[in-house]
Amino acid sequence: MELPVIDLSPYLEVSAKSSGHLEAAAEELDPQLKSQCEEVSRTLRETGALLVKDPRCSAEDNDRFIDMMEKYFERPDEFKRRQERPYLHYQVGVTPEGVEVPRSLVDGEMQEKLRAMPKEFQPLTPTGPDPKWRYMWRVGPRPANTRFKELNAEPVIPEGFPEWKDTMDAWGYKMISAIEVVAEMAAIGFGLPKDAFTALMKQGPHLLAPTGSDLQRYGQEGTVFAGYHYDLNFLTIHGRSRFPGLNIWLRNGKKMEVKVPVGCLLIQTGKQIEWLTAGDCIAGMHEVVVTNRTIDAIKQASQQNRSLWRVSSTLFAHVASDAVLKPLGRFAGLPTAGSYPPMCAGEFVEQELAVINLKGKQGT
Repeated sequence: MELPVIDLSPYLEVSAKSSGHLEAAAEELDPQLKSQCEEVSRTLRETGALLVKDPRCSAEDNDRFIDMMEKYFERPDEFKRRQERPYLHYQVGVTPEGVEVPRSLVDGEMQEKLRAMPKEFQPLTPTGPDPKWRYMWRVGPRPANTRFKELNAEPVIPEGFPEWKDTMDAWGYKMISAIEVVAEMAAIGFGLPKDAFTALMKQGPHLLAPTGSDLQRYGQEGTVFAGYHYDLNFLTIHGRSRFPGLNIWLRNGKKMEVKVPVGCLLIQTGKQIEWLTAGDCIAGMHEVVVTNRTIDAIKQASQQNRSLWRVSSTLFAHVASDAVLKPLGRFAGLPTAGSYPPMCAGEFVEQELAVINLKGKQGT
């Protein structure tokens, strides 16, 4: 099975013509566009993932960003550690390899589910924390007043990278724009007002969070860079990586390797959209591992004398920290709604970070 590619251009054209006054009621939409919105929500519900083409996000933009991040991750460890901020839960600056613990390593309930899976769909078992680096860069305006200061901290800029802020912001804002369109289309497809999700995302602690995995050191087939997990945010978006290795799990439990075509972006569902839809749309499970296709890409990159750091241009889009997560609209009436009690998004994020070792244990 291949994921469908949704071209966002028709929706963007309608939005532009109506100068942002596109009716919140889906009935106002052209039937073809409405059916595209329904395809977005259906695909997110069934697969937890979606490929999109956004004319505002070019392959060149993605390349410029990855080129800079390769240069950064190639710097010595002691240089990179200067950008480490553990006291801010690693929510800005760099997270070194060996810090983040995959959820599948610490969640007993999840481990039981994994053992019950058919062998061919089981994820690879990590042996310890992820051997990947990650850089956290906050994108977009932050709230003037918030109960969750450390989730909304100032960014960290490494020295020797004068282009850092412009490159990070340019790519980050473009990816947020793409997420906002998908969020509007999904809301319409789910039968909610067009701005049901985007209104909650305003001033959210959105994070451009590229990972760097050293394929020269860890390029053996079967190496797990990111153990089986879901994302705790609302929606995640990635530009295309230069090295394959991402596997996702569909709603029906089947495992699938994702191939992102050039010029496309990959969107994945996080835990916050699951909360807002009372589990109608669930957080997509995924892992990043070295596969035989990764090995082929490593050989090719070596021959062409290219960087052997696998960079993912990942952005985590969040519901605003002080906004309340709870099932919206018709989802509030589902029998599953009781499993998703109202809580502040920031409180939810802190609980999740504690589990994966990015925040001190709860209560400390």
